[in-house]
Amino acid sequence: MSTLGSASAGPGERATGRLAVGESRDGSPVGLPVAVINGQGEGPTLYVQAASDGDELNGVGVLRRVVPRIDPADLSGTILVTGIVNYHGFQVAEHRNPIDDTKLNRAYPGDEDGTSSERIAAATFEAATRADYGLDLHQGSTSRMLHETRVRCGPRHRLHGKCLDLARAFDCGYVLDQKGPDGQLARAAPDEGVPMIDPELGGSVGLDERSIEIGVRGVENVLAHLGMTAGTAPEETQIRATGFEQHGAPAGGLVSFERDLGDRVDRGDRLFSVTSVFGEHKAAVSADTEGVFWRTRPRFTRAHCGASKNLHQKRSLAAFGGRSRGACLFRKPQGGCSALLV
Repeated sequence: MSTLGSASAGPGERATGRLAVGESRDGSPVGLPVAVINGQGEGPTLYVQAASDGDELNGVGVLRRVVPRIDPADLSGTILVTGIVNYHGFQVAEHRNPIDDTKLNRAYPGDEDGTSSERIAAATFEAATRADYGLDLHQGSTSRMLHETRVRCGPRHRLHGKCLDLARAFDCGYVLDQKGPDGQLARAAPDEGVPMIDPELGGSVGLDERSIEIGVRGVENVLAHLGMTAGTAPEETQIRATGFEQHGAPAGGLVSFERDLGDRVDRGDRLFSVTSVFGEHKAAVSADTEGVFWRTRPRFTRAHCGASKNLHQKRSLAAFGGRSRGACLFRKPQGGCSALLV
């Protein structure tokens, strides 16, 4: 019998239920939707979760399709699923948990006696670390970005190779191989011996059909790679990036991008231009290294460049007085000027 929360399934069965994570302000129990698919045959256990950021719905869309497709009679091993991690954020379509204003994917491994986010993190971390492998499904929220898988344990981690193998098997076409910040599940789980990756299924608000299909295919690829289902995972050439350069707008105005996501860019290629509201040219920004056009960010943020400079980014399609920084994220393939194919 395999159990997650109130969901229990014997060999060849599936079940759904709730994973208790505390109580609401009026004392009502709060539980996350969970599922267990217990295969007829023996095999590894895979943990999958979605929506730890409450406005990232593509992962939920993936699970809505994947879970009913899997026949336990044809499965070797067990799949543990948490369908919505950031329960409170999901209810109000917010990225952070509104109960404690916390980004839940910075709360791992959590605390079962802590805040709302820490309790949710502790409960899902316990489930994840009972598995042999894990997938934490995400997307770029309001950012425009490539479909990518993220390996967040760091290149010197003892499980780095196994995490990279999972990313290859998921097969988004692009891999970000860079140690993640403290509190991410994909960074914390490998410390407990569980290879875990963070697929980023595009960038959109709401459900995006193409991104969901890529995610469904990715989960099915991983199941085949682990020998849990029939078939084989693809062995396509992918691009692995280990660092990034950020380019900000040097003047206030409206940004027009001149490169598409996924374009290979050479040093000196123009990335975007800035105009006034009347179309008057104000500035142009070009790449200062070779790489792949990876992401654009329309929100305020601060990040470190590959050259160890601090850049401020601001809204890429909004007007500002004075000098603004508002543009694109441009990531270098491994090795600096040439892509490492994995």
